[in-house]
Amino acid sequence: MTETGQIRLMIVDDHRVVRSGLSAFLLAYDDLKLVGEANGGEEAVRLCAKVKPDVVLMDLVMPGMDGIAATKAISEQCPNTRVIALTSFGDQERVQSALKAGAIGYLLKDVSDVDLVAAIRNAVAGQPTLAAEAQRALIQATTSPKPPGSDLTEREREVLALMVKGMSNDEIAEHLTVRPSTAKFHVSNVLSKLGVTTRTEAVAMALQHRLVKSD
Repeated sequence: MTETGQIRLMIVDDHRVVRSGLSAFLLAYDDLKLVGEANGGEEAVRLCAKVKPDVVLMDLVMPGMDGIAATKAISEQCPNTRVIALTSFGDQERVQSALKAGAIGYLLKDVSDVDLVAAIRNAVAGQPTLAAEAQRALIQATTSPKPPGSDLTEREREVLALMVKGMSNDEIAEHLTVRPSTAKFHVSNVLSKLGVTTRTEAVAMALQHRLVKSD
């Protein structure tokens, strides 16, 4: 923060009109001070190290280094800087990726100036702010069942493919050049992760959900 207690802000967006609009209404608040603007991720990372903002308003979809990668870099290089994702998209993948990268907030660009300023102040205080769409995306991510086989390792998928070909444990062991006990262990893991008890059920599920590549 500045000596007068103002929150130092940086805006990152590849659209100049968006940056101009944001800076115009944010500067109407006495406790906010714009210290930098960047039109892409690379510039944002360089500028952040130079001007050391308290809060960065980060667009996520930009050419070159996108906002997710820039958020991660800033979080690592400028740990005292808080990043708020400010984007047009509230899909599950982007929300999770932004928060995992280190963003403390996730807002959509139709947010009101009052809510945006509140999120900026919350960020400085270490308090997260999520748009309703982002909250729904996170809830969906934690409540939606994972598709069958999504947690299989590459080796287990390879074993499953050999099971589909009708190979026994000994044949799988020979094919993979491993011990029969190791092959049996992999087969057991495959059955457990697929939630089935027999090889026939595992093969049927593999074919139904296309869990292995067909020759």
